[in-house]
Amino acid sequence: MGDILIVDDERDIRELVSDILKDEGYTTRLAANSDECMAQINAEAPSLMILDIWLKDSQMDGIDILKAVKRDNPGIPIVIISGHGNIEIAVAAIKQGAYDFIEKPFNIDQLMVVIGRAMETSRLRRENSELRRRDTTTAEMIGSSSSFKLLKSQLDKVTKSNGRVMLTGPAGVGKEVAARYIHTQSGRAGAPFVTINCASIEPDRMEDVLFGRDTKERGVEQGLLDQANGGVLYFDEVADMPLGTQSKILRVLVDQQFQRVGGTDKVRVDLRVVSSTNRDLEAGIKAGTFRQELYHRLNVVPIAVPSLEERREDIPELARHFIAELHKSQGLPARDLSDEAEALLQTMLWPGNVRQLKNVIERVLILGSGDGPIEARELPANEEISAEDGRVVLSGGLATLPLREARELFEREYLLTQINRFGGNISRTATFVGMERSALHRKLKSLNVVTSSKAGSRVAYIDEDEETAD
Repeated sequence: MGDILIVDDERDIRELVSDILKDEGYTTRLAANSDECMAQINAEAPSLMILDIWLKDSQMDGIDILKAVKRDNPGIPIVIISGHGNIEIAVAAIKQGAYDFIEKPFNIDQLMVVIGRAMETSRLRRENSELRRRDTTTAEMIGSSSSFKLLKSQLDKVTKSNGRVMLTGPAGVGKEVAARYIHTQSGRAGAPFVTINCASIEPDRMEDVLFGRDTKERGVEQGLLDQANGGVLYFDEVADMPLGTQSKILRVLVDQQFQRVGGTDKVRVDLRVVSSTNRDLEAGIKAGTFRQELYHRLNVVPIAVPSLEERREDIPELARHFIAELHKSQGLPARDLSDEAEALLQTMLWPGNVRQLKNVIERVLILGSGDGPIEARELPANEEISAEDGRVVLSGGLATLPLREARELFEREYLLTQINRFGGNISRTATFVGMERSALHRKLKSLNVVTSSKAGSRVAYIDEDEETAD
């Protein structure tokens, strides 16, 4: 049923409680002082502890042991027993994390009820924790484009180590999905994955949230570092971390230990750290908003997560994945994509990247009618997405331009979007647009459109130097 450690300086009580628990189906271990107690815990953490608050010939009393165990093994429920009980001691024990306090001489039935409840509470906490951990396994890497394959190859390599990883890329590309993939494919998959959104936590609360608190009034309150012990700590948008906190996180990375706010004890942790940012941290270093030492500690393995524009080939596969996911989680219709809708999705601009694509699919499934394939007319009009970098959206108004300029802008934008839709593959683009490959090459040259490798795939863009020369 469970392994219970009994700590009491009176041999008769230790053995009496042990015999009773064995009769109830528990296994027990015994300790007469703090040294024996800590040795037993270090050898293997028990499922529950029964701890006498007064221990003769011992370096630590029950409260000291309670604090140490709750610091390093917070999941172990501890029932305090004492022959000198009073309200003050009981309150102190509960504040330090004890499950309950029982005064000697205790009633055996009462003790068994308390132990049963403590074991059940511990079991439920473990199950809840396990469910939260399993939730991270739903992070799937979806795609088959060249840039996606390069990303996945890099992620697969880092899962085999404990090296710190820095994920970079614009907002919405799926940096947290990549971080969760590292976790679920690593040796720490069974341990916690804890996300710290540095942009959403108030600067004056950051240290409380990370390190927890240790005060006389409320005892030990664990922070996110405690919760991540043994697993992966993910700093989302690390550029937003306050400067004062940066120096303390740097110390944690160096020493693998920290102090809670208001406390004096050193808390040791075993963490793997993954970070992400959509900003230029080197520019932040120059501006004095990010510590250079922390940057080098976090940026051991830099990995760029490509934007959706760099992996347009993956858009239909991602869209179908989101449809299936939303059908399972929200009961929305499991609709397919028409060929026209698929083509339109691949040619639209996606400043919000994968996150924006998921939002568009969810909106269509909610507002759409029927269970047939999603049609192009159901997708948001291109006018809703602004042009950028001087490019003209295909459906934008060109009526104010002379015919030659309007035609050139249209052809350039059309071919740019089609080439990027097919991952830079000129042959597939030529087949789709209905041109001979040689004729397409000539047209692209006349429009100053070139292709080059970026993030593992070919991307089309306008050669501005050629335009200037013209």
